[in-house]
Amino acid sequence: MKLIIVILQILLLTALFLIGESISQWFDLPVPGSIIGFFLLFFLLYFKVIKLSWVEQGGTLLVGELLLFFIPAVVGLINYGDVLMHFGIQIVIIITISTIIVMSITGIIAEHISRRKEGSLK
Repeated sequence: MKLIIVILQILLLTALFLIGESISQWFDLPVPGSIIGFFLLFFLLYFKVIKLSWVEQGGTLLVGELLLFFIPAVVGLINYGDVLMHFGIQIVIIITISTIIVMSITGIIAEHISRRKEGSLK
């Protein structure tokens, strides 16, 4: 039964992704459909149209296997060997700096939310 629930949750997440892709194509938006689908999910959760429990297990499974989704992108780098030869160091520096920035901002926001949550529990 749990497997069926997870499959249905992944199907719901996939449907939101496909709706986002359709919106992006219909309106010829420069934003990827996956981002539009992500915001759809956010707003549906925020306005309680769908419950977190409806997507939680499927989302957790997908996040747990997230590394697998990067394999095609990494393999695709083989096609750009000449670019990596010329700009490899700059690319690594940019990736490192942007990762540090994202991790720092995420940590600051998580700490802020945690403090707000602790304050509201008292």
